[in-house]
Amino acid sequence: MTSRTGSTTLIRQVSVFDGSRLQPAQDVVIDGPVIAALGPHLDAPAGATVLDGTGHTLLPGLIDAHTHTTDTAQLRQALVFGITTELDMGGAAETARRMRTAAGERDDLADVRVATTGATAPGGHPGQLVELGMIAPFPTVAGPKEADAFVAARVAEGADHLKIFIEDGTAIGKPLPLMSTETVVALVRAAHERGLRAVAHTLTRTAARQAIGCGIDGLAHAPADGPSDHALIEAAASNGVFVVPTLTVLTGMTPVPAEYALADDPRLRPYADPQWLADLEEIRAIDPGKRVGPIGVGPRHAADAAVRMFRLGVPLLAGTDGTSGHGHPTTHGISYHAELALLVAAGLTPAQALTAATAAPADAFGLTDRGRVAPGLRADLLLVDGDPTRDITALRDITALWRRGTPADRTAPLAAQTRE
Repeated sequence: MTSRTGSTTLIRQVSVFDGSRLQPAQDVVIDGPVIAALGPHLDAPAGATVLDGTGHTLLPGLIDAHTHTTDTAQLRQALVFGITTELDMGGAAETARRMRTAAGERDDLADVRVATTGATAPGGHPGQLVELGMIAPFPTVAGPKEADAFVAARVAEGADHLKIFIEDGTAIGKPLPLMSTETVVALVRAAHERGLRAVAHTLTRTAARQAIGCGIDGLAHAPADGPSDHALIEAAASNGVFVVPTLTVLTGMTPVPAEYALADDPRLRPYADPQWLADLEEIRAIDPGKRVGPIGVGPRHAADAAVRMFRLGVPLLAGTDGTSGHGHPTTHGISYHAELALLVAAGLTPAQALTAATAAPADAFGLTDRGRVAPGLRADLLLVDGDPTRDITALRDITALWRRGTPADRTAPLAAQTRE
């Protein structure tokens, strides 16, 4: 499927999670690309497909608030698992443009919003990947006087938001250059002047404090290098930032990545990328003591900080830091279900985790046409068997899903999909 069908669907007597709470069973009409109506007893439009929603829950399409997308196969894979929008947090500009264009034209892919090139100091993260030949050289920011031109160039590339790296190398065991506070402030100001939100890569408490003090809009990771003191938690709350905990990717730095359990779940495994499953088996075969390096961050501290921030009113957004999946546990689509389970294990209710997956990221990034189930919004919708507000894993039992009103085909074998 490559375009909107313009068809009409009536779902009878389905429970609706509207983005913030579960509503009683009702009828929902999807008309072409939008949600047309909700009500207790609606007449079936002429020619409508009628579905029985008894015992099911209808939710907004899920939003992954932290990914890195490099090909359309990843966007197909995300959609298969219920993610209808990805928020890409940095990569090659030409790739980002290509992904955004493809997602805008095709409804068999998750939609995507992009950051393009992230801001970092010369030699700063992820510049070490350039040295290893893993990524191409990219522009950097040497000081505050370069901030405005850097952000203007990102806008010209098509960026929807700005990514700023504040990474001193703690997570990889190698010291890395950092931008000055003045430079980060100038970048945030330049982004805001152009209507962009600024999101900071911050894995440590020191980096999170700097980002918050510089007026950042959101933290792309929760601080994970040790217990966060109350002053840091309060600073996040009082300065109005949001946080994307990315607990799943942090478990990938431990002996037991969260994806191990996902690969064994019969509700998920049949839809997983075969190459990812093969890579995961190779990772499992490696002695954990040899596979896990001396990395000074971990999911326990990130989870604690994120939940404490949330308790003080900080919007919490679900995101995976999903990458290509090859040689790494965290990937597009399937890993998102681990993220939600980890948020619940950390102390959120299932309903709060669902808000972190729908309305919260839509609000944080100004996506006013999605993230909720309401008349007039995009028909990015997910129908599951059971009640995920009671059991978050019910979200894995997908009965149907729509992107802009077009039903997604979950039957096409991923093995047959070619990377583009």
